[in-house]
Amino acid sequence: MSANRLFVHEKVYNKFTELLKKKVSEFKLGFGLDPATTQGPLVSESAVKKVLRHVNDAKRKGAQVVLGGKAPEHIKGFFFEPTIITVVTKEMIVSTEETIAPLAPLFKFSSDAEVIEMANDTEFGLAGYFFSNNLNRIWRVATALECGMVGVNTGKISAPESPFGGVYSFSLCTS
Repeated sequence: MSANRLFVHEKVYNKFTELLKKKVSEFKLGFGLDPATTQGPLVSESAVKKVLRHVNDAKRKGAQVVLGGKAPEHIKGFFFEPTIITVVTKEMIVSTEETIAPLAPLFKFSSDAEVIEMANDTEFGLAGYFFSNNLNRIWRVATALECGMVGVNTGKISAPESPFGGVYSFSLCTS
């Protein structure tokens, strides 16, 4: 599973996009028993149709597909190419619906207040993640996010022994 919305500061947006594209282009679609596989199938045909609907809606409303964007023709099953889209806005359904697919929609922001408002503008909120080396920003943003769990400088926040739920539960990775 991937994050539904990725907020990237305008100062690093282009560089982040290029680095993400480079890394994601190395993914290999395939079946889970193949040790070379890094990206497996979706759960159903309707999941493939949903992510395609999200990508097509975003493209119609001005988003740019940087990588992927379609079901591959070379492999049968419920596969969808790992996809990155940029120039994403809140008017796109990818902004308001959970995709649950290999889709990375990149939203540009310029301030903490703006990104907190964008992040909290959803009816979902199981988890949120962000990266910062500024301790004051970490505490300010972590407590302002309205989600069940917050990961700081890590994407791995789930563990059986961790508290689950509540707005202020978060994991801080300092390494």
